This record gives sequence, structure tokens and C-alpha cells, in this order.
Amino acid sequence: MIFLNISNRLKALSAAVLATALLGSCTKDFVETNKDPNRLESITPGTLLNPTIYDGASYGMSRSRSFTFELMQVAGGYPNESVEDQAYLYDFREDIGNGIWNTYYQGLANAREMELSAIKLGNNNYLAISLTLKAWFYSILTDCFGDIPMSNALNGEQGTFFPAFDKQEVIYKTILADLEKANTLYGTGPATMYAPDILFNNDLTKWRKFTNSLRLRLLLRTLKRLPGNADIMSAMLQDATKYPIFQSNAEAAVLSITGTTPNISPWSRPQDFSTGRVYFDFFVSNLSNFKDPRLALFAGQAKDKNNKNIGYKGLPVNYMESPTSVNYSPSGLLQRLVIAPMIAPILSYAEVELIQAELAQRNIIPAATAEEHYQKGVKAAIEMWGGVMPDNYFTLESTKYDGTLDRIMLQKYYALFFTDYQQWFEHRRTGLPVLPTTTFMYNDRKMPTRLYYPTTARIYNTDNYLKAVEQMGGDKINIKVWWEQ
Repeated sequence: MIFLNISNRLKALSAAVLATALLGSCTKDFVETNKDPNRLESITPGTLLNPTIYDGASYGMSRSRSFTFELMQVAGGYPNESVEDQAYLYDFREDIGNGIWNTYYQGLANAREMELSAIKLGNNNYLAISLTLKAWFYSILTDCFGDIPMSNALNGEQGTFFPAFDKQEVIYKTILADLEKANTLYGTGPATMYAPDILFNNDLTKWRKFTNSLRLRLLLRTLKRLPGNADIMSAMLQDATKYPIFQSNAEAAVLSITGTTPNISPWSRPQDFSTGRVYFDFFVSNLSNFKDPRLALFAGQAKDKNNKNIGYKGLPVNYMESPTSVNYSPSGLLQRLVIAPMIAPILSYAEVELIQAELAQRNIIPAATAEEHYQKGVKAAIEMWGGVMPDNYFTLESTKYDGTLDRIMLQKYYALFFTDYQQWFEHRRTGLPVLPTTTFMYNDRKMPTRLYYPTTARIYNTDNYLKAVEQMGGDKINIKVWWEQ
């Protein structure tokens, strides 16, 4: 179980030390003689950092392709759908949450080990990083499920094998406080960094900007339930010295995947990313209307029955209502997106600018800055994927800032391309962008608001699972999490 968080390596090491003491001096050289040079003798905060970053970013990217793309009408299976290619019809399997639960709790276990080691060594920089990673993982988990184990979820070594579920309100208040604390820790105490990290190469200024940028994301997400967040965000954005945030693509939390082991593409076979997958019409038609350079970077051209290119054309979400109307092969996914060198977005500079555009549109920060932040966010999103910003981009009726949240959120939808579940979370928060529906959809054509709890929680932690279901109001996909209520 993921909650046990028992390190077999540390247990084996402890057992070896105990055995050596019992054997006495006649075997004093045994452990040294038989030491495995390939095994770590102790954990430093840097030991787990890179695999934790890589696993979180690469898994989020892979789930974006297999889940978020479907649900948010980016891309889906065609012409032969599998059971997994049904999310766009709002049809969720009961085990849909198993992978994310296991992956991110493993990441949390690693981040907790980092935290404990940093505290032991008095290394505040790694402590701040570990708190930031925990906030990142917990926020994704709670936004997918609602109430989840937190307060004693990582205490298996202390004998807590069946953790209770904390309410989402408590979880959010905890991680927001952790991010506030982390911001104050960078640059205090010993500056030792044990190994270069794959995200920011030990640039603590960028790590601090990630901490505060993540805090902005989560403060905005919970603004409806915590109105005081507006003043907090306003204060943060008025004091760049105290609360630095991303100011360019070069600073953002976007993992560069080099292709050098172990930093390799999540798709060992790029064809597994693209085969049998096409873009939906909603995704393609908007980019076409924008005359957006990202379209050619993301998609191939559609083809007619004679296999000739006919421009960019997506699959209508309601194609099953009239299958014969799709007399072409829709635009497919380009394998170049997942062939290293490539990128895996965690939290982009574009997102940070579009957060500020929304805050200005809502008059939380000066309204006059809304268009500026909007344009910076869109430009950053295009350039992050290697696109060249057209000079006339914002002169088009479809792209110029019109003062509405709809316009901001439509561009944010594209800025969050390939960013784990964030398109879905933002749609649940705002209802935007408005997605087309089809009579073939399940769930009364309503966007699901959470995932089912994983089967492991139901089977192995039954009592606490049942308590969680009761306090949530059910284990159903239409139960709204706390910040949506």
C-alpha cells in the first residue's frame, strides 16, 4: 500500500547494523568487506528530488493525453475507440483513479523523506522545495478526488497503515500555509545543494518563483470559498521582492526532457502517442480561427479519401450522431511532441500571466492591466511550444482582448495543453470554455466533477473510505469538491 511508506533499503541497513553488533569483534570487517558499492548508505534531500520531479511531470503529461485530452475535447481515439477512450462521453470506469492515487502518493512519500532529511540537516532550501512538491502533489490529488488522506497518510513507519481522509478545506489551508512558509525559507541556513536538479538546476530563485506561482494558482482556485484570497493575491503581486513569480518562459516549471537516461520521454514508442488518436473539432477550429502557429506544431493535416491533405480539420464530438458525415481522416497528433528533446509542463509562465489577466478582469488587481497580462500570457504559451508570435495576432476579432472572462479562459485552455489535469480543474472552476455536447454523452451531458476513489482505498482502507464517502456526500462523479460548492 502506498501509505505504508516503508523503505526496504533503510530496514535492510538497520538489520545489517544490528547483526554486526551482535556478532562481535570477530566479524568487525564483514560489513565493510561485503558492502554493495551501488547502494546508498543514507538519504540526502537531493537523492529523491530528480526522480520525484520526473515521475510527477511525466505521469501528469501521460494522463493529460489519455484523460484530460478526452474529457476536454482536445483529442481522442478514432476510428476504433477502446473502453479507455470514453472520457469525452463522461463515462468513467470505477478504477479510473487508481494510477494517479498510487503515483502521486509515491511522490508524496518521496517528498516527505526529503522534508525529514532536510529538517535533520537544517537545510532550509530543500525544506522549501519539499513543501512545494507536497503542495503540488496534494493539490492534484484533492482536486481529482475531494477529501483524501493527508494528516497521517505518510506515517506508515509510525504504524499508521489505514489513514483517515482529511476534508479538502483542511488540505487546501494546509498546503497554502506550507507554500507561504516555503517562500520564507529559501536562502536561509546552509546553502548546500547535493546534486543538480533537472527542473531548475539548483537555481533557488526559480524554485522560489515556482513556490509563489503555485500559490497563486491555488489561491485563485479556492477564491470562491476563501474570499480573503483576493487580498492575499493582490498583496503578493504588489511586492515582487517578497513574492517573486515567473516572469518568462525561461523561469517556468517546465521540465526539459533531454532523452538521456533516465530523463527520457514517457513514450518509449512515439507511435503509441499518436496512433488511433485525432484532434477534436473544438480544439482545431479555434486554433484555425486564431490563425495560431501552434496548430501546425501540434497537428497533422486532415486527409480526404484519396489520402490528400485538406487542411486542418478535427473530429466533431457529435460524429456518432451521423458517422457518414465524417468522410475524411481528421487531423492527428504529431509524434514530435513526445520525442526528446521535448518539454513536460508543470506550471508555465503563460498560466501565471493569464491568472493575472483574470485577477485584473475581476478587479482584484488594477483592471487596466488585464489586456497586457492577457497578451503576455498568450504570447508565452505560443513561444513555449516553439511558435513564432504573429505580428497581427491580437488584431483578429477571435483573439483580441474583449474584456470577458470567456476570452481569457479560452486562451488559458490552450496554455494548459499537456499540463496534467489543469484544463479540467479550470473548467470546473469557471465553466469555461463552453464545450459542445452530443446526445451520446452519459451523465446527462454534465461535466464530471471528480474521480471515483481508487479500488485500493475501498478494499484495504474500508472504514475510512466509508467515512470519507459519508462526509463527501457519496463516491460519485457529480459530487462537487469543496472549492466548487
